[in-house]
Amino acid sequence: MSIPEVGEPAPVFSLAGTVVRDGSRTDGVYDLSAQIGRTVVLAFYPGDATPVCSAQLCSYQEELDDFDELGAVVWGISPQALDSHESFARGSSLTFPLLSDPSGAVVRSYGVRAPGIGLRRSVFVIGPDGIVRWRHVGMVGLRFPKAQVIREQIEQLVG
Repeated sequence: MSIPEVGEPAPVFSLAGTVVRDGSRTDGVYDLSAQIGRTVVLAFYPGDATPVCSAQLCSYQEELDDFDELGAVVWGISPQALDSHESFARGSSLTFPLLSDPSGAVVRSYGVRAPGIGLRRSVFVIGPDGIVRWRHVGMVGLRFPKAQVIREQIEQLVG
């Protein structure tokens, strides 16, 4: 599938996910269509607890309060299972949901599948109307958009 363009509807999905807060793990189903009215940041990353993925998601964690103040939620998406996500969240002090896409269906629907590594490190900002408002799709797995860049995109939406 092709990568959704800015201005196009975001592919909807439901995925199992987990969040670790105050030492407790809570599993749930995360449905993008249920987020209409909120800005959603989807951060696709290749693997739990790898050096670059840890740097990326920890940088987003540092800005989480700012994202929340702007009415945005952050979801991390990778193919690993929920137990792996829990370990990663605990080890990196991540408090936003990590969603599991073991079949790769959501990765394919966003056009970010990459042979060999599974997926391209990518970030999509979905507006409250369900439309893709900004995207960054990495061609090389070592680069990711900084949290400040994403925050600036969200600020433009709520401006």
